[in-house]
Amino acid sequence: MKRKVSILSLGCSKNLVDSERLARRFDDAGLEASFVETVPADGSFLIINTCGFIGDAKEESVNTLLEAIAAKGDGSLSGVYAMGCLTERYRAELSEEMPELDGLYGKFDWGGVVEAICGQESSTRPWSRELSTLPHYAYLKISEGCNRFCAFCAIPLITGRHHSRPVSEILAEVKELAAAGTREFNVIAQDLSSYGRDLSADGSSQLAELIDEMAQIDGVEMIRLHYAYPSEFPYEILPVMARREQVCKYLDIALQHIDDTVLSNMRRHIDSNATRELLARIRREVPGIHIRTTMMVGFPGEDEAAFERLLEFVKEQRFERLGAFAYCEEEGTYGARHLQDNIPADVKQARLDRLMELQQDIAFEIAEEKIGRTLKVIIDEFDGEQYVGRTEYDSPEVDCNVYIPSQIPLEIGKVYSVKIDAAEGFDLLGHVES
Repeated sequence: MKRKVSILSLGCSKNLVDSERLARRFDDAGLEASFVETVPADGSFLIINTCGFIGDAKEESVNTLLEAIAAKGDGSLSGVYAMGCLTERYRAELSEEMPELDGLYGKFDWGGVVEAICGQESSTRPWSRELSTLPHYAYLKISEGCNRFCAFCAIPLITGRHHSRPVSEILAEVKELAAAGTREFNVIAQDLSSYGRDLSADGSSQLAELIDEMAQIDGVEMIRLHYAYPSEFPYEILPVMARREQVCKYLDIALQHIDDTVLSNMRRHIDSNATRELLARIRREVPGIHIRTTMMVGFPGEDEAAFERLLEFVKEQRFERLGAFAYCEEEGTYGARHLQDNIPADVKQARLDRLMELQQDIAFEIAEEKIGRTLKVIIDEFDGEQYVGRTEYDSPEVDCNVYIPSQIPLEIGKVYSVKIDAAEGFDLLGHVES
């Protein structure tokens, strides 16, 4: 019987890609690797891919490690290994506090766990992986790290400077996945706007070139862009989005705020006027685009007037997708070292609630505006009663669903033209046009 390896991936989709690559390396080494969502009790070796981004995520990672160590202690696991962002940043502390761990690996040396368990190095190609998602969609990580050093963000402290993967390597990965049946590619990076600047002689972005070539690969039907940065935005990508039907009219670009004082305190390298000009140009050059953004409330310097400006900005822009969170000081960041986190927690929460209530009303109105339209929808599953899919405007896990009655059989992973009949909250109801 093969020895079993379980992989529990915490945190973001960028972490998930690393977990999928790890699974492939174990499979190629002759071990049976599987993805789990909770600590198993099947005698397997457990690798926990940790998150170290914010306080809640760090707490979840630590608690999961402690639970796994306890399971190992009672014989339910053969070994426990940690990797990822938390271990990259706190390796020495975790080694001291959790000596029961069988191995600690960071963001970039996690391949060593294969050798530790199997006794041999992996010869797997760097990009090859076993998908943990539904087989028709995948996350495609095109770079790692970040050079922006926003005042609130610990990512550069964990992952280091921005470095891009070569275009040729990414295209080889896409071709391999598409040949195996993957149709939807959710392109991810900590800073999509900087992709390729470290590869080109003149420091120019290579994002447009990459996406244009991806769109021409057989089998690729949806490409969705996540985590662009507003400063130094690569405008060359907009004509590609407008011209290539395979590129979804969807852009995830975190703006964080609109008040100039807050933006300056955040070290976002952009002001309110430039932000509005950016959004206007994106919408002008890519008609019908859906913009997903993230806002932060309660950052040092956000007085009531600044927060009201943020609310007015959200009303004005009517973002199709918006998430938000309250500022939480992260050790080692510029904000933690130089700014005073003096806004009370209850004020932060009240502002967060007001912002999300406003956005809910906007999102419901935008959903209703789709009634009567025919949209491109990829089918994710049949839930026993109806088919569940997503439009080109909806990323997996974070966005909305389309529900389609089961009068006619549909193929999971296939893209259909669906006429929208109704809206229920954030989600849509529709039928496949014959």
